[in-house]
Amino acid sequence: MEPGTVTRVSPGSALYYLDPGAFGPATYCSVYLYDTPRPAVIDTGLGTNYQTILDALETLGIDCADLAIVPTHVHLDHAGGAGYLAEACPEATVYVHEAGASHLVDPARLWAGTRAAVGEQIQYYIEPKPVPEARIVELGDGDRIDLGDRELSVHHAPGHAFHQAVFQDQSTGGVFTADAAGIHTPGVDGVRPTSPPPGFDLAGCLADVEMIQELDPTALYYAHFGPAEPADLLDEYATVLESWVESVADKRAELGADDAVVEYFVSRTDTVEAWGPVKARAETAMNVRGVLEYLDEA
Repeated sequence: MEPGTVTRVSPGSALYYLDPGAFGPATYCSVYLYDTPRPAVIDTGLGTNYQTILDALETLGIDCADLAIVPTHVHLDHAGGAGYLAEACPEATVYVHEAGASHLVDPARLWAGTRAAVGEQIQYYIEPKPVPEARIVELGDGDRIDLGDRELSVHHAPGHAFHQAVFQDQSTGGVFTADAAGIHTPGVDGVRPTSPPPGFDLAGCLADVEMIQELDPTALYYAHFGPAEPADLLDEYATVLESWVESVADKRAELGADDAVVEYFVSRTDTVEAWGPVKARAETAMNVRGVLEYLDEA
């Protein structure tokens, strides 16, 4: 999929998705668009690429005056464009889990934390713009977002990040998984773990997977990347997560120094062809550091 190409998730659906072009040529971030009576954008990608989203809305003939901007969580590959879209669409409303709302109003700490966490990937980012507090609706577990002809139910999913939520379309049963179901992208075999610092929690992530399973989703709308049939992907992700944490723990016991553990996994990353060398290696390093911090706190 070329960045900016708008694709309907299934025939006749009011839901579309696109790659906003984050992280160079890699098909990594999904942005979803609802062409519904109350239109919505689910996740926003990096602020660097917000114009691509605005162009997609125009392509679909969607007026952004009453737009719902809905980041699944405030990590900047999901919410980095929220302030830019809010500025471009001055009557739009931003919906975000209550635990992350303050970071959209004043993103200074979020920006500093991102710079510390993502390593070389920072070249793809741009500093987020604040969202006026009056334009934010804070969401809690069990809340619903009204899109006119359907509702999105809100389900707190704090294992990956304390401010993460997943959303289920009550009309179709599809679930926007955020990072709670891992990474499932073209060109990368299987489901991959995502365990960035700070705040990754294995038990919490496994509980989130179980929660999504209990929603009995008809489709999984991955933030990384695109729609997928549920099949056994959730069971697979639970197994992958446990194996990933165990492998990092074992390698730390063998090598001792955390820098050596990070380098071991970075040197063996197999996503370079799909994501490019900078994204692939920096992503692996970040995920290893997240597990190491989790092991320190466990």
